[in-house]
Amino acid sequence: MDAMIDVRHVRREFGSILAVDDVSFSVERGTVLGFLGPNGAGKSTTMKMITGFLTPTSGTAIVCGSDIVADAIAAKRHIGYLPEGAPSYPDMTPASFLRFIAEIRGASRAAIDLAVERTSLQSVLAQPIETLSKGFKCRVGLAQALLHDPDVLVLDEPTDGLDPNQKHEIRTLINALAPRKAIIISTHLLEEVQAVCTRAIIIASGRIFADGTPSELEARSRHHNAIRLALDETRPDAHAALMRLPGVAEVELLAADEGMALMIFARNGRSIVAEVTDLVRTAGWPVRELRIERGRLDDVFRSITTGKAV
Repeated sequence: MDAMIDVRHVRREFGSILAVDDVSFSVERGTVLGFLGPNGAGKSTTMKMITGFLTPTSGTAIVCGSDIVADAIAAKRHIGYLPEGAPSYPDMTPASFLRFIAEIRGASRAAIDLAVERTSLQSVLAQPIETLSKGFKCRVGLAQALLHDPDVLVLDEPTDGLDPNQKHEIRTLINALAPRKAIIISTHLLEEVQAVCTRAIIIASGRIFADGTPSELEARSRHHNAIRLALDETRPDAHAALMRLPGVAEVELLAADEGMALMIFARNGRSIVAEVTDLVRTAGWPVRELRIERGRLDDVFRSITTGKAV
């Protein structure tokens, strides 16, 4: 499948500071890529280079066949961009701002109406943008990014600071748009990746350290295939018995209101559910809960971005 976004060895220096260091990746239609990293990792700088707001010190990005450095206007025709903080003209109303953007983009009145409907802006169209809540300001920014129905959406922290209902609405919209577009979402929210992304890149110190589906990244977690076991009563022999199983690497005692709870970590992420259930059945332990862990993205994120095993 041909890539709609092809980032090729982009590098960006600000004086003596290296913000992005030889970053390359591609994104196909139907992919929602979560660009994940701590503050200062280089996420926004990379997005600004992809969208033509910053010129790379070296490297380039090809957007729908057009080089963002050599042919920026052609590339930008395919891009809808929501910068961090959803900047706009605060003295304009959403209606006047969207008409202004539509005129620049060559979008129709019908396109404005569709963008307003998609982002649920009907109730605030006549208010000055500076009077709107953060959630509505974000919707205005998203509406302008959608106006020309672009093939590529680049969204920088699209739900940052929104309440849970607002986040749900934005994520529902992104999921609805995803099959027809290539979408990059910059975020430091792990829940965002799990809610909308089909793929995730973890960036730190300006470099890519991981690239895969959310489930592939979760499989790198020490919790992958771990088992949470809760018993109705304390069994002093449980820890030692579990540690004797070939597939068990570690057993941690968890806080429990009653009985006992244990997290059983698998050796090399292997499946240990059969070993554990056989032991539980043979020992006659009174089980309240036995749950297999899929893996935790926060484990992987912290390990990669801090350089420490968790």
